[in-house]
Amino acid sequence: MSDTSSHLGAAASLEQVSDTFSQLAAGSPAYDRRVNRWLDEIATLDPERDAQRIVFIDASLEFPWDTQRSLELAFYRTYAVPSIAELLDSTGEFTQRAQKRYDDTQILISAFCEFGFDNDLGRRAIRRMNQIHGTFPIANEDFLYVLSTMVFEPIRWNARFGWRPLLHAEKLATFYFWREIGRRMAIKEIPERYEELERFNVEFERERFAYTDAGHRVASATRDMFLDWFPGLPKPVGRPLIHALLDEPLLDALGFPHPSPRLRRVAEGAVRARSRAVRALPPRRRARLRTLERHRSYRDGYKIETLGPPDRGVQFDGSAP
Repeated sequence: MSDTSSHLGAAASLEQVSDTFSQLAAGSPAYDRRVNRWLDEIATLDPERDAQRIVFIDASLEFPWDTQRSLELAFYRTYAVPSIAELLDSTGEFTQRAQKRYDDTQILISAFCEFGFDNDLGRRAIRRMNQIHGTFPIANEDFLYVLSTMVFEPIRWNARFGWRPLLHAEKLATFYFWREIGRRMAIKEIPERYEELERFNVEFERERFAYTDAGHRVASATRDMFLDWFPGLPKPVGRPLIHALLDEPLLDALGFPHPSPRLRRVAEGAVRARSRAVRALPPRRRARLRTLERHRSYRDGYKIETLGPPDRGVQFDGSAP
């Protein structure tokens, strides 16, 4: 598969970024929902029947940046669960090959979010994901929790930072989409209703979040990988900025220090300033497809079937139930 290139510039200070986005927003016309063709289309769609289309619109047209950032936060939440953290740490994928592990996960998830789970690429991505997971002893409850973070972290990010609020139909579509992904991953006992899965997610975190050395190692490796994208930003400066976007129970479970209230306000304010700038822009015309971008670990392209760690003797053939 051919890729397009992706570039990241050197990082400026968070205050400068915030000021820049605020100026952009102040100098642009106000966002008018009536001229957003994507919202108009969503209004005609059914959240369950058309979940694939709605998720595509949100992930690739309306909120591509926000979706990616929210799923990165979802990674952190899984590290706070001891059983998940111990397994991830034992593979060495995060501590030794963090960028590759990130790219593999991003490509696989993007494949079925961008092309749908009924498309050939989406089916291949789910099959490959099942093959990878099938080599490890993962409890169904842990699978279900990770699935729930894919549903609720983008929704919660939007409530904190979205350039517009999600419609109820978009929230339901996200649930129905990931419920079907879960079924194709052979996850059992997936709740039938949005509220039931949300309740499971909240109760699971309250009962299971706990500090482990494994979780701290994996979270630290992931955090430092993100900061490697910004070579001009010293890690001692960047680390507290990332911590400032994480909630206190999560910080405790990962063994990260709590940021000062002022730093939290600055970090959150910078993200909200970006959202105000985006709100002032016209609707995106061209979808952002991460499956077609050039990834740091795959400068010359990739094959879905070779993503992930080396096979260890597959126990599950990846077929949907």
